[in-house]
Amino acid sequence: MAKLEIIIAPDPRLKRTCTPVEIVDAATAKLMADMLETMYDAPGIGLAAPQVGVAKRIIVVDPALEKAPPAPIKMANPDIIWRSDEKKVHEEGCLSLPQEYDMVERPDKIRVRYLDESNKPQEIEADGLLSVVIQHEIDHLEGTLFVDHISSLKRGMILRRLTKQKKQGRRYYDMEPA
Repeated sequence: MAKLEIIIAPDPRLKRTCTPVEIVDAATAKLMADMLETMYDAPGIGLAAPQVGVAKRIIVVDPALEKAPPAPIKMANPDIIWRSDEKKVHEEGCLSLPQEYDMVERPDKIRVRYLDESNKPQEIEADGLLSVVIQHEIDHLEGTLFVDHISSLKRGMILRRLTKQKKQGRRYYDMEPA
């Protein structure tokens, strides 16, 4: 497996709509495994293919608690087929917006259909943190960042801060909390 480079916002590659995966073949399964390794190393609980420069509809998630055993889910072409009417607000962050966090409202529960790493169709229901992470990562596949769900004032402040840090040549791990 190979650790991939995570793209930091603002970057036009994060704003593109991704193309569907035709089949989960060996190359796609390897990309999923590499994305999972990259996500764990960051450390994070979700990662979408556009965050590593691949414009395909692929996400990996693992919201397992710190001391719990890993519970990774690898998804190609994830599609939310149902959303609850009940919404909840959660604090979100993103590996592509290091050290930046804000509150985002999303449906509390979802049902998702996808292809797994073996190209088998799957369907899961998710709530709580798993629901938030899946929705957040699917947003990436549409070119949407979590900051697109907050006020334009806050979004502008966050993106200006990240632009300044990128101009200074600072890498992800060098970034300071807001």
